[in-house]
Amino acid sequence: MPHLTNLDTRAPKELDKKQIKEETENLLRQLTDLQNLFYAEGKHSLLILFQGMDASGKDGAIKNVLGKINPQGIAVTSFKTPTGEEAAHDFLWRIHQHAPKKGMMRVFNRSHYEDVLITRVHNWCSDSLALQRFKAINDFEQLLARLNNTVILKCYLHISPEEQQQRLQERIDDPTKQWKYNKNDLEEAKYWERYMQMYEDVFVKCNAIPWNFIPADQNWYKEYLVARLLVEALQNLNMQYPSLNAQH
Repeated sequence: MPHLTNLDTRAPKELDKKQIKEETENLLRQLTDLQNLFYAEGKHSLLILFQGMDASGKDGAIKNVLGKINPQGIAVTSFKTPTGEEAAHDFLWRIHQHAPKKGMMRVFNRSHYEDVLITRVHNWCSDSLALQRFKAINDFEQLLARLNNTVILKCYLHISPEEQQQRLQERIDDPTKQWKYNKNDLEEAKYWERYMQMYEDVFVKCNAIPWNFIPADQNWYKEYLVARLLVEALQNLNMQYPSLNAQH
């Protein structure tokens, strides 16, 4: 598993931005058709996880890649600090109830991995407890994949610390982005190195279903990669529309 410091956060220099954006539009048209087929066939479910540091572009990826498909077939769940009810249960309780049913796509904006990331960064979770949670996460994902035909796409949006600082500053300076401002984001950014260590541990310990590393400094390239990943995953299902005979 490569170290995050060795992975690019930007597109290869030889790529043409205009051409990539045109390819993205083509992929989004394909995605719309594939999602309709996916919903109609109803044999699989799709779970898309977006993890990444604050300001890595999770919201933008969801809006710009998945925002145009049929809303009847997709739902988004954002995981914040657990409520009292959620904290009274095991850490996967609040996650499992949002797992997608067949024919549906579900997007997790952050996910069960928060319980082995921020909790370890701030020493709210011991290493021994984290190891138990890693096993529970692996078992949970295998349960969905093997017993419910759930395709799981795990995306880490890889942003540089320099780009993160610029985007966080924009949330202060730009009136159209100030609604995103959270003073805690600047505090969390101070723990960058610790977060990278915890993420790398996650990538090693929870890789039975592999992670997809998405360079996220440039939104146009990030969105292209996410769209391509989704289209390829759905094409690999070899789906067919149900016939009249199959419905009776």
